[in-house]
This record gives sequence, C-alpha cells and structure tokens, in this order.
Amino acid sequence: MVKSVALSSDGDRIIEAVGVSEFLRGRRIRFLEELEKKDRKRGLQVLKPEETHLVIDETSGYVRSLLFVEANLKQTIPEDGRIYWGHKAAMDALNYQLIPATKALQMPRQRLLIADAVGLGKTLECGILVTELIGRGKGRRILVVTTKSMMGQFQKEFWLRFTIPLVRLDSEEIQRVRSRLPGNHNPFHYYDRTIISIDTLKQDREYRSYLEQAHWDIIIIDEAHNVARRGKGQSASQRAKLAERLATRSDTLILLSATPHDGKPESFASLMNMLDPTAIANESNYTKNDIHDLYLRRFKKDVLRDLNQSIPERNVEPVEAIASPPEEAVFRKLHDLQLVSIDRGKSAGQLFKTTLLKAFLSSPAAGLETVQNRLKTLQKKLDISTELDQAELTDLAAGLAAIDQGSFSKYQRLIQLIKTEFQWTGKDPKDRLVIFTGRLETLRFLEAELPQDLRLKPEAIARLDGGMADIDQVEIVEKFGYENSPVRILIATEVASEGLNLHYLSHKLIHFDIPWSLMTLQQRNGRIDRYGQTRKPEIRYLLTRSQVERMDEVERIIKVLLTKDEQAIKNIGDPSVFMGVFDPEKEENLTAAAIESGVSAADFAEELDRNAKGEGDVDIFSWFESESGDTDEGVSMDSSQGEPLVETGSLLSLFPSIFQFTATALRFINSQTSPVHNLQINEDEGFIELQLPQELKSRYDRLPKEIQPQDNRLLYLSDRPEDMMRAMEQARTEDADWSAVQYLWELHPLVEWISDRCLFYFGRHQAPVIQLSQGLESDEVIFICFGSFPNRRGTSVLNRWVSVIFKQGKFQRVEPFAETQKRTELGLHELPNSGTVNIDDLLPLRSPAIQQARQYLQQERQRFQDQLNPQLEAQRERLERLQGYHVEQLELRWESDNISANLKQDKQQKERHKIDKIFQDYRDWVELSMTTESEPYLKLIFVIQQA
Repeated sequence: MVKSVALSSDGDRIIEAVGVSEFLRGRRIRFLEELEKKDRKRGLQVLKPEETHLVIDETSGYVRSLLFVEANLKQTIPEDGRIYWGHKAAMDALNYQLIPATKALQMPRQRLLIADAVGLGKTLECGILVTELIGRGKGRRILVVTTKSMMGQFQKEFWLRFTIPLVRLDSEEIQRVRSRLPGNHNPFHYYDRTIISIDTLKQDREYRSYLEQAHWDIIIIDEAHNVARRGKGQSASQRAKLAERLATRSDTLILLSATPHDGKPESFASLMNMLDPTAIANESNYTKNDIHDLYLRRFKKDVLRDLNQSIPERNVEPVEAIASPPEEAVFRKLHDLQLVSIDRGKSAGQLFKTTLLKAFLSSPAAGLETVQNRLKTLQKKLDISTELDQAELTDLAAGLAAIDQGSFSKYQRLIQLIKTEFQWTGKDPKDRLVIFTGRLETLRFLEAELPQDLRLKPEAIARLDGGMADIDQVEIVEKFGYENSPVRILIATEVASEGLNLHYLSHKLIHFDIPWSLMTLQQRNGRIDRYGQTRKPEIRYLLTRSQVERMDEVERIIKVLLTKDEQAIKNIGDPSVFMGVFDPEKEENLTAAAIESGVSAADFAEELDRNAKGEGDVDIFSWFESESGDTDEGVSMDSSQGEPLVETGSLLSLFPSIFQFTATALRFINSQTSPVHNLQINEDEGFIELQLPQELKSRYDRLPKEIQPQDNRLLYLSDRPEDMMRAMEQARTEDADWSAVQYLWELHPLVEWISDRCLFYFGRHQAPVIQLSQGLESDEVIFICFGSFPNRRGTSVLNRWVSVIFKQGKFQRVEPFAETQKRTELGLHELPNSGTVNIDDLLPLRSPAIQQARQYLQQERQRFQDQLNPQLEAQRERLERLQGYHVEQLELRWESDNISANLKQDKQQKERHKIDKIFQDYRDWVELSMTTESEPYLKLIFVIQQA
C-alpha cells in the first residue's frame, strides 16, 4: 500500500509503501520509480479505476464495507488552515494555544518561532501544530532537539497528550542503536521519531555527518535561544552551527523559546535565517516587516482572557533576614576591601570584589569557596601587589569561616519560613518545595543541612545541577513529579530554570539567592507559575539586610529587580525591556555595574523605567513585542485582537466517534481467524482493553519502550481527554514513569494499525457494492470515488470525495459525497444485507462514472490552481525583490572593504553564488509545492444502489 510519494535530490520519485501481505505486513519499503520502470518483469503497474472489480459484501450490516470506506476516508488530507485534531488532544486547550498552529497552517511553509513567554505552554502549542501536520501527511519523520533536562518531559507531553511517540536518543540509546547496525548505516534512519539533547549531538563529529545525510519532515528545536549566534563578528558556537545544519534537513522547522533574542539584531537574525534564509539581507539592519510572518510572541498579559480560569494569580513576597554579627563583620570587610592587583583594569560589572559580594549573598560557603579558589591562583604568581591582595583575601576568608550554621541568618530565616510561615512538614506528597540557588557550593550546603533541620530523610532532598549526566537529570525531574516518590524538596541551579514542569506537585518556590537578571528570575518562577498550575503559586525571595549602608543598598537594588519583574508580568509582558540587553549574563553585569558605581536603588529603578520607555539605549526590538494592530499577509485575522482567527473543522466520517470506529473494527477482527486476545470494550465508560496482537506488537518495537505494555500487561485506552488527564495525575501518585492509560484518538498507533488493516478488507483493485433502502430514488446507482491531486513534490494538496449518480443506467450528475451521506444517512443506521447484488448491471457504468469523476476533479483542480496562482506569483515577486536586495547589500558591504581587488572579487563571487543558490533552492521549493500535477490519483471506493 502506497503511503507517500516524495522527490529525491535528483528529482526521481521515491514511493514509500507499507506491506499488507502476510509476510510483509507492517514493513515499510521505499522504491525508486526510475529503477522500477527499468525492471520490465516486476515494474510498476498502474491500476485503472474503470477496471475496478465490483464485489459483494456478505457481512452482517455491511460492516466490512463500512470499515473499508472509513479507512479510506481517513486518508483525506485537509487543504485549509483550520484545526482538525489538535484542539481534541488530552489537554484543556485554550484558544491562544491554537493560534500558532493556525498561523503556521496558513503559511506556504511551516517554519515558525513560537516565542511565547515562560509558562504559557509552548510545548503544547508545538504539539497541536505537529498533530495537524501529521494529519496532513507531513509528519512521518520527526526530530526534537532540546536540553538534557527537558528530554523526558518533552517526550512524555508529546505521547500522553498527543500520542506522538518520540524515542529518546540519549547517549546510551545511540550506542545501542549503533551496535545493532552495520558500520555504514545511519543511526538517525533507525527510528522515525526521536528526541535528542543538543549537547549529545554536538559532542561527536560523526553525529554531525550522519545529520547531513538524514532528512526529517519536522524538526523542532526547543530553547532555541541557545543555538542563536551571539552578535556581529562573533564566530558561531558549536550549537549554532549544528542548528544551522539541521535547518536545511527538513521542510518544517519549529523553534521554541521564551527568550528569543539577546538584544542584538544579528543574534535574532540567525534564528530567522534558519527559518527563511531569504528574509533578511542585512543582519544588522532589518525591520519587523521583513520577518513578521516567521514568529509569534505573546505574554501573560496578552492572554489573560484565556488564562484567568487556568492559572491562579501568584503571591510574591520578599523575606528578609537581619545579618548576624559575624555576617556584619564580613559585610564590613567586603565594603572596605581593596584589591590592588586583581581588579586593576577591570571594566564595570567585572570587579572581583563584586563577585565576592554576590557569592557571599548566596552563602558564606560559596563566598569562602570563591576566596579560596582565587588564593590558589595568587600563590602561583606572587609579587608585591598580589601579596597585598592575598592578605586582604586571607582576612576575608577567616571572616567567612567564622560564620557557622547558627549565625548564617538567611539560612535560619529559610527554616523559619518553611516551618512557621509555610507550616510545611514534608508529610503531604502534593506539597513540595523548589529552592533555587545560583551557586553549587550553596546547593551542597543546603543539601547537607536541610534534612536534619527539617527532620527529613536524606532521600527527601534531591539536587539538580548542570554537571549531572542527561540520564540523571531526567530521572531527578521525573522523581520530583511522582507522588509516591520520597522526594519533598528539589534544590536546583539554573539548569532547572528553563522549560521544566515542576508545578504538578509543587506551588511553593524559594529563591535562596536572587539572580541579578530579570530574565533568569522569569525563567525560575515559570517552573511553578505556568499553564496547568491549579494552586496559587507562592514565591519567596530571601534577602539579607545589613547595617553597613552600602551593603544594604545592594539588597535594595536587588529588590528593585523583584519589583520590576512583577510590574512586567502585570503590565508590560517582557521583563527584559527594563534592562534592554536581552541576555541573562549581560543583565547580571549591568546590575553589578550599578552596584559598583554606588548608584542608589531609587536611581537604579529610574534608569530601568527609562529603558522600558525607550528613553535610554535604543531598544531595537521594541517592535518585537505583542501589538494588537499587527497583521500577517495571507493570514485570516481577528481584527479585534490582531491574531489569526482560529477555526476548527471535522472530516467526513461514517462513525460517530473514533471510539466507535475502533470498537467496531476490533470486534470485526475478533470474529476473524486471528482474534484479538483479552479484548474488552466498555462503551459506557469509554475504554478499550486488549492484549497487543503480534502484528501491532511489531510496530511497537520501533516505538519508545516506555509506551509498550510491560510484563504482558494489557493495552488500556480511553477516548476521553478528561479521563486521560486524570490518569496522568494518577501515574504521578503511583510513582509510575508513564500513565498506563493511553489516549485513543486518530494518531494512536492502534488506530493507524486498524486503519491500515481496514484498507485491505477487500482485494486489490476491488470495490464493494452496498444496497440502501433509504435516501435513494428508484433505480438510482451512485459510484463513490476518491480523487487527489499531488503537488510536484508528491504531496497531496487537493482531495475530493465525489459521487457520480446514475438513474436507470444514465448519468445524472456529480455531487460531493458529503451530500450523498447526508441524504442516505449512511453509517447512522443498521443496514440489512441480503447478500445478493446483480453486479453485471453495474459493470458498464464504471467507465462513464470514472470519466465524469475525472472531469469534475479537473474542474476542481482548475479552481484550486486559480486560487493558488496569485499566491505563487506573489512568492515569485517576493523572491525576486528580496534577491535584488540581498545582492545590493552584498555590493554595499564589499565597497567599503580595503582588501585587494582580486581577492575582493573572488570573495564577492563566492557570496553571490551562495545567495543565488539559496534563492534558487527556495524558488524550486515554491514551484514544486504550489503547482499541482495535471492528472489526479483516482480510486473507485464503493458503489451504492437502491435495495
């Protein structure tokens, strides 16, 4: 059975088929049309629809025919931008979460940056879009690239909510796959849908060569800001180079990031160029209009109408500790500290004295570690100035060492906060704490001391830091989300601040130390203050107040950051506009510079307000923020909100639900020679239970092992999203890696397997005849055909189900099959089957039926192409205009270069050749994608006649 047709790099057709015979059933095979044509004995045979054999279906109620027709209906691919499946996923889908898919589906090519703020559900938005693409035949091969700590979470979300199976390619799995394959085989061809860490990919040069030889339908890069280039003139990181390679290996590219730019146009342009290399001619000078159709960005304030019922408003409070005498002694030492050698020539924000202060504000242990490490360095290059610095640091180290647990005021305040104010005991498994710290030594201190002071067992404390292996990071995150797990407190560094869902069993988050970056604050808080949180998020910031005026002013400056973060959440959206540097490290440096300059907290607040209003340094991305008046060309917009208008649709079906189709098919299979064992169907409660048939089990072998029933357990499926979400919660209470309940809907492997089987309930090139007693006139016969036009890339873009109607052997008209189904109510009632049909009278009508269907389809194609041609012409004009602008910018760039004329000409020609190739490749894609083939694929599906 042909599943898809695509073009190879040299223009030959690649035909992908799945085996249906007893020996090949389920196996996927690819054929090159050119090679098959050369084989005269077993070459490709074109089946003529007018020669279709009409057959009698003797099953009760024509069940075999109904299943056969339904399976064919499921091959229909929508050609509009409506949402057909994604809104029915196992989630409480909010309207704003459907907008990215709506926007992408109305684009010629689905290449989009989803840049919604922290906690709005970018993974779910991505899943909705991917679901729609799979349903349109554009998602067989999928690659997800994410961070180590996010792999397990992303994999679960895609499977449990969308039944999209991603095999986790961690370091161990890649080695396992490679050990099973011959040396010259590409491990990325072994699985169709995979998820892998960006760091795993960049480690091995061999992986990169494998990537360049593989192709996917969809590539998703999560936390995409990590793969952006960093500013003008800077060389690309390994991550950036890898992402740029990946961008050329798929038709669809989806980038996800809550912090998509660092304030430099070149950095953001690198992401936009991955999506569309023709859009930006000058990476340092471009406008919103150049790229507005390539991204979507909303903040919490923009989607409050949808969110109000989903995320309780958070409660944020600073918690102050009064410095103890030993701590005050250290504050005085830090205030008076003079580092002659170490800080000589250092720029603002880079002073080691400030580094020491920041470390001490985290913990005395972190401060002491920082001092000791620097002392070791100084001992290697002693001179008069370094001796003075060494003496200063030695004195400071003694002061830090004198602070014990009892005089560590912030730690004691933490214990008071947890025990008294939170009244937290650790007994409730659904009330867990997240504690963030930016320093590893502080993490170690908390990990060692908290069990005793909170009367917890050591296993109740879990740690998460960037030095852990990918497998260990995933395991810790999963344990924190299991209700039966002994873990009650997660202590984490910034590795846990990006993307992770920590809200399932936690709504309390404590910043043991406060990052000097608004972007990091936003990421940290987003771990519990996010879509899906059912309780009020309680967020606390620990600060230490000092009697040393300047040291206390530092904490007041930090409190300004907390105020601005809250202000941004409620009014502005993006907190990074206050600092205007759009990079966590640079924000830290800006805060450090303010501290070093002696500025007051009030002045610092005024400076941030000026930045937000655009009165300070120019904010080149002021246009990037969400604006209600923006519109995208070619996208239907809701004029009141400036957003793509979300519309949902449904495809034609003979069954009231996917559950009814599946249940009917399984009962029918069960009545055949190879029954499904332990089959139980409960229509009242909406679940199906069965033992995996061997045929289906072979398909599961290439799916993630986590989704396969273990120890010969039964496969349990529910078609109710609310039951599925309850099952996901239940799995967390039972310390289960994955929910035992699987979501029964169109994308589930069981449904795909059943559909494939039903397609062959009649022999090759056969069509059943159904007799109906209602909805037909006397002597009326209807030939129902499916017609499809692919584009020149082999992808189906126009589908029609048509009914060719005859009366008394004479052609009457052609109508959409939807109208036929409506008047005959096919599938709505039990159909009596006498088992007797006069086939001979119908045979002469096949040729005129196919002729009329083909003529109708050609008219539909002409209408479709007439609608497409203006879009095609617009794309041609756009590419012509942009190519000219790229060439113009190239010439301007080389005019000012002072290198020799010959070298300049050589380099300029190479760059011109690169531009020409980029645009020619894009033109080829546009022409092949937006031009339909002249002849349809046409199949006679079944025939209806009056009983």
